[in-house]
Amino acid sequence: MRARTLAVATAAVLAVAGLGAPAAVAAPSALPDDFNGDGYRDLAIGTPKASGGTVTVLFGSASGVSPARSVNITQNTAGVPGASESVDKFGENVTSGDVDGDGYADLIVGAPGEVVTAGKPRGSVTIVWGGARPFTSGGMALTAPSADADLFGESTSFADLDGDGTGNLVVLGGNTFWWYADGKPAQDGARAPETGFVPENVHLDGVVAGHFSGTDGSDYVVHGRRLDADAGTSGTYVGLLRGGPGDIGHHYSVLAEGAAPGGASWASAVAGGDINGDGYDDLVTGNTAVGQGGSFTVRYGRAAGLPVTGTTYTQDSAGVPGTDEPYENFGAAVAVGDATGDGRADVAVGASYETVDGRRSVGNVVLLKGGSGGLTTSGAQSFHQATPGVPGAAEAGDHFGSSLRLRDINGNGRADLAVGALGEDVLPEGYDDGAAWVLRGAATGLTSTYATAFNATDFGYPVVDGRRFADVFGR
Repeated sequence: MRARTLAVATAAVLAVAGLGAPAAVAAPSALPDDFNGDGYRDLAIGTPKASGGTVTVLFGSASGVSPARSVNITQNTAGVPGASESVDKFGENVTSGDVDGDGYADLIVGAPGEVVTAGKPRGSVTIVWGGARPFTSGGMALTAPSADADLFGESTSFADLDGDGTGNLVVLGGNTFWWYADGKPAQDGARAPETGFVPENVHLDGVVAGHFSGTDGSDYVVHGRRLDADAGTSGTYVGLLRGGPGDIGHHYSVLAEGAAPGGASWASAVAGGDINGDGYDDLVTGNTAVGQGGSFTVRYGRAAGLPVTGTTYTQDSAGVPGTDEPYENFGAAVAVGDATGDGRADVAVGASYETVDGRRSVGNVVLLKGGSGGLTTSGAQSFHQATPGVPGAAEAGDHFGSSLRLRDINGNGRADLAVGALGEDVLPEGYDDGAAWVLRGAATGLTSTYATAFNATDFGYPVVDGRRFADVFGR
C-alpha cells in the first residue's frame, strides 16, 4: 500500500501564526468559518496524532484552496496558550465562530488529552482569534471546570443555545456538557445544565448543533457510547437536547442506543443540514454496525423536534452506489451541505474500507442529493482514487473517505467536498501519513474537474508514520 506522493502545486507555505496570511479586503463577512473576513469560507484540518496535534487552515478563494494560502497552528505557535505534548490531541475536534464579536470567525480547538496540572482533569479548549491578519493576536485556553469533567474538549460547538441571537460556546467532557454565556468565555464561566441528562455509563464523543425544531435557539445532538461494564460491551448512544430560554437540560430525549439503526459509530459520523428545504435542519447519523457493511440514517427536523426513528440506508438500498458487503464501514463519516446549489442540502457518506478494483480498504465516498421530498438516490455519485480526475492511486489500505466536510470554499454557492484518507502513504517512508482532497460542487453534484490533493509535506511538515493527516475537518 505504498503510495506515490500526491501531485499538487508547490509554493511557499505562509508563516506559522499567520504572518503573511491574506488580509481582508472589505468588512468582515461574519461567515462562521471565515477567519480573515475576505468573504470566503476557510478549511480547517485537524491532525491530533502528530506530535501533540496540529491544525492547518487553508484560506478559501475564488479558485478554491491551496497550500500556498495556509497557516499551521500548534500549541507551540506564538501567542497560542500551552505547549505541544505527545498526549494532548490538539485538533481532536475543530469548530469556529465569532466568539469575541468582532465580525471575524475564531478558531476553536479541542485537546481532550491535555495534561493541565496534577490532580486536575485532562483536557482543554483553545480559541485562536481571527482577524484581518488572522491568528496573529494570540488566543485563550479553557480547562475543566470541575473534577468530573475529564477529557474536557472531547467535542465543541458554537451556536445560539438560549435563543438570544448570539452564539454560545458548548464543550463536552467524556461524560459532561458545559456551556458559556455570550461574549468571550471566562475560565470560571462554565455552566452545567440545570437538569443533568447524561447517564453515568455514557461516554460522549461529539456534539452537533442545529435548528432541528421550532425552539428558539439551537438544539444539540450529543452522541457517543453507552458502556456496559458487567458485560464488557458498548453500544451507540444518541441524544437530543432542546435549546432555548429556560432550564437547559430539562428537555432531553434519547434518539438511539445499542446496536439499532440510527446510532452513530464515530465522532465524524454525525452531521446536520436542511435536506428537504423546509427550514428545519435534518440529522444524519452513520452506523457501521448496521447492515453487513454499514449504514446511515436520516431524521427530518420539524417544529416538534427530531423523531426517534428515521429512514436508514445501506449500500443495498435502491439507487445507492455499491453493494452491502462486510466490513466496508459505510457511514464511518458523513457530511451535509448543498453541493448542487439548489437550496437543499446533500449528503456525503464515506465507506473507508470499501474494496475498489479488487484492492481492499481503498475507500469510497457516495453523494446523495436532497430534494423537496427529502433525500433521493436519483443521480447518486461515487468517488474514489480510481475515479478519473481524482489525484492519487487506488491502493489497499488508503481509507479514502475516513473524514468528510461539505462547505462552499470558492464562493460559487455550491458546497465543496473535503475528503480525508487516514491510510494514505506518502513517499518516502510515510506509512499512514494521511492526505486530503477537495472536490468541487457543481449544478449536477460533485465534480472531479479541478480536484486538488495535499498532504502534510505540502505544509512544511516532515513525513511521519501514523500521522493520519486530515483525521478531522472543521465543522
